[in-house]
Amino acid sequence: MKLAVYALVLLTASAASAQLSTPPEGDYVINDGAWGVLSVEPRGKFRLETTGANAHICGLDGVIVNGKSKIDNSACQLSFKAQGPDFQVTTNGSDACQDFCGARAWFEGLYRKPPPLCEFKNMEASRKKFKKEYQAKNYTIALAVLNPVATQCKPFLHWVDSAWVLNDLALTQFKLGDRAGCIQTLKDLAKDAAMSDEEVTGNYPPADSDMYLPAVRATRTNLKLCTKK
Repeated sequence: MKLAVYALVLLTASAASAQLSTPPEGDYVINDGAWGVLSVEPRGKFRLETTGANAHICGLDGVIVNGKSKIDNSACQLSFKAQGPDFQVTTNGSDACQDFCGARAWFEGLYRKPPPLCEFKNMEASRKKFKKEYQAKNYTIALAVLNPVATQCKPFLHWVDSAWVLNDLALTQFKLGDRAGCIQTLKDLAKDAAMSDEEVTGNYPPADSDMYLPAVRATRTNLKLCTKK
């Protein structure tokens, strides 16, 4: 019985350590208060960039070996732990890790592997195709192109980009006579749209409000269109 328990402990420990590994090549996205991208290249080379409040950023790069990477000559060490196709990035707790970030930025968290539709190059291609079809007044096709990006890819979009995509989608729904759909698409943005510019500016850090305010103004305009009798 003791041997069986000991073997089970060894197997459990082995399984846990096996989760620390080098992510496959590609981009992984964090969108949990901060927004950022972990880009992994051949042979474990990586670049990690995140943006926190007020455009404060983190920027780190290095090489991942056996699921770990020591950053430059500092005391900061990162660990990469697989969770299915995604990777949890943690540090060894050294204060040196914060040296690579602004005061309001951080980078620890779960970096998700986007599905093919939501990879950056594919989202950009979809948005370009949407614009082409919209300008040609092919609104039904434009809606079909952009709707999956707005709905399925929201976790992989920067929050300001997501606001613009939702506005594009809502305006297309309006063009198709779907006012109820337009209002529903903009429901998560409606609270900010009901504020004045000054209130929006007061509710967000300066750099964030500068980026976001044009999208808020677009939301106000589109909501008026869709609710107008």
